[in-house]
Amino acid sequence: MSLGSVISASRNAAGMSIDQLAEVTSVRPGLLREMENDNFVNCGGETYARGHLRNIAVALKVNPETFLSLYIEEQSVEHRKIQDLLTETNVMRPPKEKNNVSWKSLATISLACIVVAGVAQIVISNSKTVTVELMRPTPSPSVSPSESAPSVESASPSANSKPVEVAMTGAIVVEITASRGKSWIFANDATGKTLFSGQIQLGSTRTIASDAIISLRIGNAGALDLTVNGKKMDSLGANGEVVNLSFDENS
Repeated sequence: MSLGSVISASRNAAGMSIDQLAEVTSVRPGLLREMENDNFVNCGGETYARGHLRNIAVALKVNPETFLSLYIEEQSVEHRKIQDLLTETNVMRPPKEKNNVSWKSLATISLACIVVAGVAQIVISNSKTVTVELMRPTPSPSVSPSESAPSVESASPSANSKPVEVAMTGAIVVEITASRGKSWIFANDATGKTLFSGQIQLGSTRTIASDAIISLRIGNAGALDLTVNGKKMDSLGANGEVVNLSFDENS
C-alpha cells in the first residue's frame, strides 16, 4: 500500500472523517485529501510534509515512524537517482545503450580536466591572497576622555541567554522555551497558514508571532514554558501530553 492509502485506511479505522481529522491536526481538508491521494506537492516542502505526517499519526494513534518511513521511501528526493531527476525534468533522455568511447576522446577529456584544474588552482590562490589583504587589522581611532565607554553589561550578552528564533512579527508574540525536554510543535494563524512545524530541542527557545490568532498543537506539554505577550503562562500539562492552545491579541 502507498502512503496515501495507509493514511486513508488509518483514518477510517479511527472512525474519523476528513473534516474531523482537519480540525484535530489544523491541516486543511483539501490538503488532507491530496495527501491521501499521494500528492504532497502543496505541503510546503519536506519539513512541513513530515510535520503534517507526525500530527496526523498522533491524531490517528499511529506510530509516526510508520508514515515517515513510507514518505522517505516514496516521496523524499534524498533516495532518488540524479539520472531519474534529470530525465523527469527533460534535461537528458533515458539511456538506451552504452556507447563505446575511443581512447582519443578519453585523452581529450583528461587533458581538458587538467587544464580546468590548473585554472581553478590559480583562481583560488588569487582569491586567498585578496582575502588576506582585506582582513588586515586597521588601527582603531583613539577615544577622547570626554567620551564615555559602553558598560560591560550592555556590550556583552548575558551568560544565561539562549538563542531565539523569530518566525515573523505581529501583534501576538508567543515565546516557547523547552525548559525540561524536547517537544514537537505545530503552529498556524487564523487563515490556516503554517507558522512553524517541527521540534524544539531541550534548552532552546522559539518565538512565534502573528497579527491575528495563533493556534498551537504541542506534543510534550510538560517540557515547555510559554510566555504570551510578555505574560508567563501556568503549567501547560503533563510530560508527553498533547495539548491544543489558541491565543489572540487579548491573551
